[in-house]
Amino acid sequence: MPIGNNFQHAAYSRSDPGVRVTYREFIPGAPPDSVAWQDAMAGFGSDLSKAGVRAIIFLHGTFLNSDVFGIQRLDEAGGLKRGYSRGIPGVDALLALMREDSNGIPGFQDGSRPPLLDDDKTKALIDSDAGEAANFSASYLRSVSAGINRGLSHPIRCQRVLWSCEHHHLGRALGAAMLLDRLRTLSQQQDLKQGDRILVLAHGQAGLVLALGSNLIGAVDSTGMKTFFDALESYSQRTGAPEETRGAIQGLKSKLRDGALLDGIAVDIVTYGTPVRYGWDPAGLGKLLHVVNHRPMRTDGKKWLAKMDLPQITMEMPLVWGGDYVQQLAIAGTDAVPTTTEGQEVNKVLWELLEPYDGFERWLECARKAVRCQPDGECLLVDYKDAAMTTPTPAKDHLYGHAAYTRQNAILFNMTEIVQAFYSS
Repeated sequence: MPIGNNFQHAAYSRSDPGVRVTYREFIPGAPPDSVAWQDAMAGFGSDLSKAGVRAIIFLHGTFLNSDVFGIQRLDEAGGLKRGYSRGIPGVDALLALMREDSNGIPGFQDGSRPPLLDDDKTKALIDSDAGEAANFSASYLRSVSAGINRGLSHPIRCQRVLWSCEHHHLGRALGAAMLLDRLRTLSQQQDLKQGDRILVLAHGQAGLVLALGSNLIGAVDSTGMKTFFDALESYSQRTGAPEETRGAIQGLKSKLRDGALLDGIAVDIVTYGTPVRYGWDPAGLGKLLHVVNHRPMRTDGKKWLAKMDLPQITMEMPLVWGGDYVQQLAIAGTDAVPTTTEGQEVNKVLWELLEPYDGFERWLECARKAVRCQPDGECLLVDYKDAAMTTPTPAKDHLYGHAAYTRQNAILFNMTEIVQAFYSS
C-alpha cells in the first residue's frame, strides 16, 4: 500500500510478489531448552541487542469462544440465511466447517467470551485451555526471555500482551489505540532513546490490530484518522468506557497530532498467520515481515497462492493439507458482530472507512483469489509440516493450520528467520 495509506483496504493481487516473498520448509533444529538451543538463542539475543532491540512484545488473542473464521458476519449480514450459497458446489459444507458451533474448536471451559481482559487470570485460563495452540503461553515467553538474555548485561524486556479478541472493526480499532498507548508507555518506562527498537510479534488477527496502528502512526492528520477517532470517542462516550480507555484514546490522538508518539523509536513487526484485510502504512514503521503457514499445492506454478478449489478444500481442511486455512478464509466480509446497538452502529462507521466489501458473493470472490502475501513488507511462506495427511486430528490441536506458529518447537526456527530478515550483519 502507498505511503500515507489513510486506511485503504489491502488489494487482493494474484501477481507474483517477486523478491518480497521467500519460501522455507520448517526444520525444528535443536530441542527446546537444550544446550545447543540455548547457545543459538543467546547468539540471537546478541544480534538483537546490537541492532538496538530493547523490548519484544508478544501480541496475541485466542481461538476460544472467538468465532475464529468470522462466519457470523456472513450468516447474519451476508444473506446466507436467504440462500445465497445455493448452486455453488461445496460451499454449504465449507461454511459448516467454519462456523463456531460446528468447526470442532472448543470454547473456554468457564464460558468466557470476548472482550477479554489482559490480566494474569485470563492468560492462565488460555494457557490451561489452549496450551500452545495459537497462544504465546507463559512457558513460551519464559523460554524466549531466558534464551535471548543469557549473557546480556542489559536484558531485552519480553512482554506478553493479550488483546480483547473482538473480531470486528470496532474491537480491532480499540485494540490498536490501546496497543499504541502501551508502546508509548513502555518506551517511557524503559527510557528508550531515538534509534532504539521495539519488536512486536503478532499472531493472527492481532496483526490486523497492528495494521490499523500503522495507519495511525503514518498518518498526518488525515481525513481517515479524524473518522477513526470520532468513531472511538463516540463509542467511549455512549458506553461509559473506563477512564483508562478514554485516556488512551485522547492521549494517542494528541501525541499523533504532535508527531511525538514514539520520538524516533522504531517499531519492527512480525505477523504470524494474519489474514489479508487492512492495508498497511509503512511510513511510521521500522521493519515488516509476514509469516504464513503455506504448502504449495497448485498445479499452475503460482506457488505464492493458496489452493481454493470447491468442494475439495472442505475435504483438505481437517487434514491441514494446504497450510493455514484461517489466514486464507477469515478475510474481507467475515467478522463477529458487536453485541450492543451502540457497538453495531459505530462498527458500521468504521466498516465504511476500512472495508468496502460485504456479502457472501464478495467474500467468495476474495477467497477464490487465494492471496497469501500482504501488499506491504516481506512475506515468508513456510511449510510448517503440520498436516495430518490421512487421519484428521482434533481441530483444537491444529486450528486448521493456524496453530503452527506458537509451538515451542518452532521458537528456534522463527527466531532464526526473524534475525536473518531484520538484524543479521
